[in-house]
Amino acid sequence: MQTAPRKSLSSSLVETLKERMRSGELMPGDRLPTERALVADMGVSRTVVREAVARLAAEGLVEPRQGSGVFVTDQARLDAFEIGRQEMENVKDVANLLELRLAVETEMAGLAAERRSRKDVLALKSCMDVLHDLIMHHEDALEADMALHLAIATATGNQYFYRFLEFIGPKLVPPRWLIRDDTDENYKQSYLLSIHREHEAIVKAIIEGNARAARAAARNHLLAGLVKARQKESE
Repeated sequence: MQTAPRKSLSSSLVETLKERMRSGELMPGDRLPTERALVADMGVSRTVVREAVARLAAEGLVEPRQGSGVFVTDQARLDAFEIGRQEMENVKDVANLLELRLAVETEMAGLAAERRSRKDVLALKSCMDVLHDLIMHHEDALEADMALHLAIATATGNQYFYRFLEFIGPKLVPPRWLIRDDTDENYKQSYLLSIHREHEAIVKAIIEGNARAARAAARNHLLAGLVKARQKESE
């Protein structure tokens, strides 16, 4: 039987320890389990443990103290919220992220409708034109989709909406292979056009300054994706 490469074992241990930090099981100031304890609990070698600890130390998440052990730093608190690429590889986590976005972006659209400037309106219209052109030419619209959501965030006048969506980055648009069938080109095009119509409803309400309609349209857009993801999860 082949064993996993040492590099993958150390990476797995790094992720396990990071998850304990994210969950609060390991808080800033806490000492990591001893090398012996990690070897016994994780079933890995001392070399793997040392490599994992070295990587965490290089990221500033832990600090070795001579004669005392290895301690979690305050940086771990700052890095506690992160969304790893591997998390977007299963439909349950995609759905959970959509729930979070549903809460944030519904209000974001409403504020954008109340505060949008002429410059914001022009940016939103430009994003929609680019998206429509890409969809009609069967080209990848991922970056344009992201740009539209960031333009809505900008229109709120609150930089934290923009920074939150920027932090999510490419995960802002769920991996569509999780929630639809890519094998049927007609279905794919129909799906993308339905998404575009949802975007149109959001942008129209924002441009018109209708906060209630903007919130409703944003909720409808994200809820549609969430429903698809939950359906895929139950299959």
